[in-house]
Amino acid sequence: MLAVFEKSIGKPPQELSFPLEGSSGFKNTRQEIAEIFRSWRSDSTSYNFRNGNFLALSHEDQNPVHPRSIVVMDDIFCIFSGALDNTCDLRRYYGLSRQATEAMIIVEAYKVLRDRAPYPPDQVIKELEGKFAIILFDSKASVLLLARDRDGNVQLHWGTDADGSLVCSDDPNLISAACGKCYTPFPPGCIFISGSGLICFDHPLHKVRAIAREDDEGNIGAVIFQVDMFTRLASIPRTGSAANWADATIVEGE
Repeated sequence: MLAVFEKSIGKPPQELSFPLEGSSGFKNTRQEIAEIFRSWRSDSTSYNFRNGNFLALSHEDQNPVHPRSIVVMDDIFCIFSGALDNTCDLRRYYGLSRQATEAMIIVEAYKVLRDRAPYPPDQVIKELEGKFAIILFDSKASVLLLARDRDGNVQLHWGTDADGSLVCSDDPNLISAACGKCYTPFPPGCIFISGSGLICFDHPLHKVRAIAREDDEGNIGAVIFQVDMFTRLASIPRTGSAANWADATIVEGE
């Protein structure tokens, strides 16, 4: 699976571009990344949006234990990879039929998050039990959502391309070809909503920080994101007009 969204929509953390600073790392454009994916995955299906933004899915080389699927409902596009252990409970909770797939459940969970503001996003995602990686795009609201299970059982990586667009994929070889050095694993147990930020759904009051790894010459070779248990947010971030996550107060050393 693959998602590429311009900077104004994806709003990637600036730390994703750190490995490129002071280096001659090579990155591709959105169009070039789409061409790479099509050449690598002949069975791929793409969903194209304005300004060259797109989602793409292929079933080639997928793990049979973590199958990929996509659903489009009410202008919401959701790619799901993995398997939920509590699918039956979630279907009942969201009033869905027995035929509802995991991707359909995620769309309904997102609608709760979007429409019942203010609502803490950790409360929605932490209800998911199983192994999963999620890429969801609300085309009406131009909102991108990413999430990964607590143990990181399903691969998900994110990075930036030549113009700073956000690139997400479960294929490390693909994202390396697309982003050069500017990519890293998406942190397990976390949810990212464009324009809102990155939080851990088990520890929503603790900030998720980017940690740079430097070589012997002081150049940043990689960046990883980890929960900082010594830094707390003053309140749990919420969606909607009631709160702006970007303005959340940080309390150090608590």
